[in-house]
Order: sequence, then C-alpha cells, then structure tokens
Amino acid sequence: MFTQQLKQQNFTLETTLNTNLSNWFILYTKLHRFHWYVKGPHFFTLHEKFEELYNHAAETADVIAERLLAIGGQPLASMQQFLEHGTISDCGTEKTADDMVSSLISDYRMICKETQDSIKLAEEKSDHATADILIGLTEEIDKQVWMLSSFLNE
Repeated sequence: MFTQQLKQQNFTLETTLNTNLSNWFILYTKLHRFHWYVKGPHFFTLHEKFEELYNHAAETADVIAERLLAIGGQPLASMQQFLEHGTISDCGTEKTADDMVSSLISDYRMICKETQDSIKLAEEKSDHATADILIGLTEEIDKQVWMLSSFLNE
C-alpha cells in the first residue's frame, strides 16, 4: 500500500500523466469525428487511417490510466476533466481532409512535448517503468507525425 509520503512524491507525476491521459481522450474524440466526417478523394485512405489512430488513442489512454493506478494515482475520468486538463483542443473547425491532417500533426507534436516532459519527471522520480512506457509511446507519435506530414507533402 502506498504511504501518504509516496503519494505526495508522485503527485507531480500524477498531474503530468493526467495531462497525457486528457490529451489522448481529446484526440480519441477528435479522431472519431474526423473518421465520420472526412470527405473527398482521400476518403477511403483517411477514413481507415483515422479509425486506426482512434483505436491507438483508446489503447494508449488505457495504458496511461492503468499506470496511474499502479503508482497510486487517480486517473481523470470525465470529458469535462479531460478538457480542463488537456493541452490540445477539439474546436471542430476542421472541414477539409487537409485541415484534419494538419490539426492532427499539431496535436501529436503537442502530445509528444507533454510526453517528453513526463519522461523527464518519471526519470527524476526513478520511475523507470513509467518512463519506459512513455519512451515507447514517443516512437509511435514520431512515426504518426512523419506519416501525416508526408500525406500533406510537408
């Protein structure tokens, strides 16, 4: 059982992991919207890609929430909390496929920055298991940024 002292020591890590969790849930919702509303010549490609990405976002959110529980934290669990604690947004203004992809590139870059901050904090706290989970996640995020940027010819 975690002591109060350990709980306080992990509070900052819990906070940053909840920011990560919030971003993944916001991204999940946004990707679902994109999946439903994408139109145009790239419909089949992006419709399938957005589904792949929202499934990954859901899996990632689950991993982060379970890690929070494992270290004695409390994962946020409502959309209101996610929107309050996340650093990405879902304003719903993206209308074209290119707008959607551009928005995702921006979101993934922000998520990568937040993830790197969480890695540093986990390493400072000698929480190697959390750092390892997040390091593996950055590889996937970098890959998605590269792929989405290539779609836009950037």
